[in-house]
Amino acid sequence: MTHTRTLYRTDGLDTSKEAAYSLGDVTKMEYRVLDVITRHKEEGCISDDVREELSGYSYSSVTARYRALKDKGLIKVDSRKLKGRSGRGQHIMWATQYYDNEVR
Repeated sequence: MTHTRTLYRTDGLDTSKEAAYSLGDVTKMEYRVLDVITRHKEEGCISDDVREELSGYSYSSVTARYRALKDKGLIKVDSRKLKGRSGRGQHIMWATQYYDNEVR
């Protein structure tokens, strides 16, 4: 579980601390994001795919979970990219059990 105290800087403003504590159980959001990535299986997905499926949540609520999931070893990301809706490349993410490190 991600502890709320790690979501803000100790020298941060009181509003930053209040915002961090208002998130509630961060682990639930991590599992929501992981579920979307897992459902893409071997194909993997980019951030646009995850954000589309979780469109009811803010950009930062979704994208902030990628790092935590990566650090916990639950998702893999390498140098491969796909073009996102903006036209720029986005890294492909896989649930660890579907990751194939061989570049296709």
